[in-house]
Amino acid sequence: MGIEFQVTFDAHDPARQAEFWAAALDYQVQPPPEGFESWDAFAEKIGIPGDRRDRLSAVVDPENRGPRVLFQKVPEDKTVKNRVHLDVNVSRRGLVPSDDAAERRRRIAEHVQYLQALGAVVQREVDEPSGYCIVLKDPEGNEFCVQ
Repeated sequence: MGIEFQVTFDAHDPARQAEFWAAALDYQVQPPPEGFESWDAFAEKIGIPGDRRDRLSAVVDPENRGPRVLFQKVPEDKTVKNRVHLDVNVSRRGLVPSDDAAERRRRIAEHVQYLQALGAVVQREVDEPSGYCIVLKDPEGNEFCVQ
């Protein structure tokens, strides 16, 4: 079994990024620890000052199979292309025969439209012998692919 890991993004607005990526990945914003009604109640209990409670947010796979994705607040803007990006694999979800290219593209287009409504911006379409995807940017400009 492999080593568990999480993916971490720098962000200006961790909560907004968490909401976007929860929708993009069919994840959920990570609920507060057991026994706490909210993250604010948890932060209060462990002594995190009110002005520092917006520093982190995370999303988790509701089936606990995929990695946790953490968003941490940073002051600087994103200035260059990502060196690492996520591939959101909606075309392979469920029982889609590998030779049903039309169905795979329909699923990709549908998810891209959904993400655009949430603030993603399409950058380009990639149609190569090695595969098809659409490259987007999330609300804070991080590149990712829907395939």
